[in-house]
Amino acid sequence: MDQLSALNRLIAAFRTLPSVGTKTATSYAYSIINMKDSDVQNLIDAIQEAKDKIKFCTACGNYSEDEICERCKKADKSVICVVKDPQGIIAFEKTGAYDGLYHVLHGTLDFVKGIGEEDIRIKELLGRLDGVKEVIIATNSDVSGEQTAAYLAKLIKPFDIKVTRLAFGLPVGSEVASADEITLSQALSNRQEM
Repeated sequence: MDQLSALNRLIAAFRTLPSVGTKTATSYAYSIINMKDSDVQNLIDAIQEAKDKIKFCTACGNYSEDEICERCKKADKSVICVVKDPQGIIAFEKTGAYDGLYHVLHGTLDFVKGIGEEDIRIKELLGRLDGVKEVIIATNSDVSGEQTAAYLAKLIKPFDIKVTRLAFGLPVGSEVASADEITLSQALSNRQEM
């Protein structure tokens, strides 16, 4: 395999990452090629170690090296904040304004695309409600996020648990993980009951 084929293969590999277009993938590929061999090996080792050690917390569904993550062991267990993906947790943690549990759905309902409740972690959420006083639904404010929020509220309310939704300091159609700390903190503080 000549260098051009190897370069094209590396660019194609980077293109498989989310939000990485040809220009960015090409930049990454040239950066790798120009790295010292020891730095390339450190990168390869870090990727392999992450793949080998990181899994999902069996309780909340966030990334963890342990079966149960530290947050699930230590957090206020009376409140659960439901997010679409682990990136949502990162956004909330930056605010420093939340000390409860999280629950990662790993997606949202989208009946048009055939994504139903069995395809995301709704059953696991319902299994965690013992002792919970409030569930904060923090899915994105797009169509599938709103659909998921309404569906979850309908399922949870019969348990006599307060169900709240983040206040709309977040622009409609935006990603929770993309919100700045101040906007997200205000949305969390001003959440509304569903």
